[in-house]
Amino acid sequence: MPGSGSFLRQLSGREAWKSTSNRWGGNSKQSAGGRGKSCCEGSWKQMEGLNMYGSENGGLVMRKRVMVVVDDSSHSKQAMMWALTHVANKSDFLTLLHIIPASGKGSESASESSSSCSPYLANSLGSLCKACRPEVEVEALVIQGPKLATVFSQVKKLEVTVLVLGQKKPSPVFSCLRGTSSTEEFVEQCINNAECLTFGVRKQSRGMGGYLISSRWQKNFWLLA
Repeated sequence: MPGSGSFLRQLSGREAWKSTSNRWGGNSKQSAGGRGKSCCEGSWKQMEGLNMYGSENGGLVMRKRVMVVVDDSSHSKQAMMWALTHVANKSDFLTLLHIIPASGKGSESASESSSSCSPYLANSLGSLCKACRPEVEVEALVIQGPKLATVFSQVKKLEVTVLVLGQKKPSPVFSCLRGTSSTEEFVEQCINNAECLTFGVRKQSRGMGGYLISSRWQKNFWLLA
């Protein structure tokens, strides 16, 4: 498994309404109340949010926070596992952010349905990450609000170092008829405007293998790993 430092060097050249938080690690299911009032609450040098901690030999180690936007799609889970194995190191923080669309007129029932299953999904993914790599501190956040604004808000609020987003293979028919999909636009806006190093990740087909990685400086970088 490649170290996150070498990999990142290689590639580089309005607030939400409801939130819940669970953490796996030293303090299980720690509340996020300390970070808000909710009741439940191109180069390597651009890395932000690095925390310095003393090590046993008196030196300093850098801990970063990696955030992955997750949902119930397969490409989202693939991006999460990629971040866990390729970016997060021992004692780093991995935050799984699941955003529930804001309810509006005519969509309240759909929003309520999403709200009821979201904590289960986030907790399930968090438990999976912790089982795969127990040395990484994992936190799951479920927040209701506008998707793009919520991502930008949490990146700034949590001082995220690396943001990872799943991308699905674009449909040729959809591209011809309607152009860029909303998912592609969302990923592009995050890559270009988020206040941290941001990657779009898409797993290649079985025949090809590896991942296609996009950042602000490189598009569809093929990583065979």
